[in-house]
Amino acid sequence: MFKSLFNLFFPQLCLGCGSFIQSNENVICTSCRHELPLTNHHLETENEIIKKFYGRIPIEFGAAMIYFHKRGIVQELIHNLKYRSHQEIGTMLGQWYAEDLKTLEIAKNFDVIIPVPLHKKRLKERGYNQVEEFGRALASILAIEYDGTILHRNFHTKTQTKKSFFGRTEIKKDLFDVTFTEAHYNKHFLLIDDVITSGTTIEACAKALLKIPGAKISIVAMAYTY
Repeated sequence: MFKSLFNLFFPQLCLGCGSFIQSNENVICTSCRHELPLTNHHLETENEIIKKFYGRIPIEFGAAMIYFHKRGIVQELIHNLKYRSHQEIGTMLGQWYAEDLKTLEIAKNFDVIIPVPLHKKRLKERGYNQVEEFGRALASILAIEYDGTILHRNFHTKTQTKKSFFGRTEIKKDLFDVTFTEAHYNKHFLLIDDVITSGTTIEACAKALLKIPGAKISIVAMAYTY
């Protein structure tokens, strides 16, 4: 009853299109949910993510949940997540995608979920890592560990969203590094990010994680743009 009264005076808005959402809807309205451009990468053995990293880094599995298009629902969701503190978007997408991923045999082999890290300065500015709640939701449903301390960023760089495609292909050497113990040997790490474009950030992260003896890497992102 309290929730109904609260919604009456402070109605919630869909974080995809801005319309009012009903009490049985969560984060986005039913219309936006049906309009999200799902990739179905998890159903394809040779999907776009796997092809993108072929010959660049060895990965066991790769997938993104939705396609990112400018001036669309997904751009609005990612913008609300990254710059307006709507971390519930990450939770919603993580819970949704985890249900798809847990049907896969390879998901049983994931040991630890690792987020692409923010530099300490960027983390202080934003107050949170935009992929953390996505990762924690995946970890909860897949019943695996989430660890945001193994991989870290050495340098503060300008945001990738303001760079051209060619600018995004330039990654500073040793931008990422790892802190690990023998307990991390031979683990299968699921590396997660919000949006994959050129793939250079993910590639640099994966190469850092591969310093861990016996490490295997899989990749999952909220969105993919091309």
